[in-house]
Amino acid sequence: MSPTISLLLGLLLLFFGGELLVRGSVALALKMRISTLVVGMTVVSFTTSAPELFVSLQAVLNGSNDIAFGNVIGSNIANITLVLGVTALIFRVKISDQTATLNYPVLLLASLIFGAVLFYFNGIPQEVGFLFIFLLLLFTWLLISKSRKENLKSAPDEDELLEEASQDSLFKSLVFLIAGILVLKFGADYLVDGTIAIAKKFEISERVIAVTVVAIGTSIPELAISIVAALKKEHNLAVGNLIGSNIFNILAVLGVVASIKEITIIDSAILSFDYVWMIVITFIISLFIYAFSKRQISRTEGVLLLLIYIAYLYFSIY
Repeated sequence: MSPTISLLLGLLLLFFGGELLVRGSVALALKMRISTLVVGMTVVSFTTSAPELFVSLQAVLNGSNDIAFGNVIGSNIANITLVLGVTALIFRVKISDQTATLNYPVLLLASLIFGAVLFYFNGIPQEVGFLFIFLLLLFTWLLISKSRKENLKSAPDEDELLEEASQDSLFKSLVFLIAGILVLKFGADYLVDGTIAIAKKFEISERVIAVTVVAIGTSIPELAISIVAALKKEHNLAVGNLIGSNIFNILAVLGVVASIKEITIIDSAILSFDYVWMIVITFIISLFIYAFSKRQISRTEGVLLLLIYIAYLYFSIY
């Protein structure tokens, strides 16, 4: 199988695997009567981060650490600029109080901790991987506790976007869940193998391919969920999915992978270039949330986010 076909097949399998995993996990969550915001911030965020997890784990096991870092950082950049930018073009994205007071601050804190760890350890040791997992569990507990105290009114059975998933039987949900995991596993294998082969053939660094092609590919589930949420005007799910996914990419994906095998930076541009773009973009979002549009992201700001992403891709490649 040629590297190009392997890469395309991997992207295709990641898309369908992500769809199956989201469908099954959301249906299970709704049967537990979890609110839309919590579903978006936890279940959907985790399952849409599953492609990043499988790709990063496979990359590290293959000794391609830069693909693991580039995949996560590039995906976080794509989620905020590309996915949120496209979503804002469809409708004004409203920022909930919980996103402003808890979810975004946790994302910013996790991003800063991530940078400090990369700078100090030149990678992520196993001990820090376990710390990331603990922080993720703590955040999830805080999120659910806060949601229960505020008695969120968005009942899952009234959500048009999730109505179809909520009608799935328990057996069907489990089948979707298991099938999604298996498809993601094979998709990750093909994607990583194809990426490494193409990088060697054209003498392109694994980091560049990871932060561009691989990152966009693993962000497809977030893009699909957010576009559908935008069309249905489900603000909580659209924003919660993206913020939550970025948190999960750092704490869950890198946490789980590093706890299995230490991840060391090979290409210094991961820290000096890609991470710098990620943290600057994360700060830019804070201006949109707290300063410019009264907790809304307008179409103009959506266009600006897309232009930032195009600039990032340009400077990454050239």
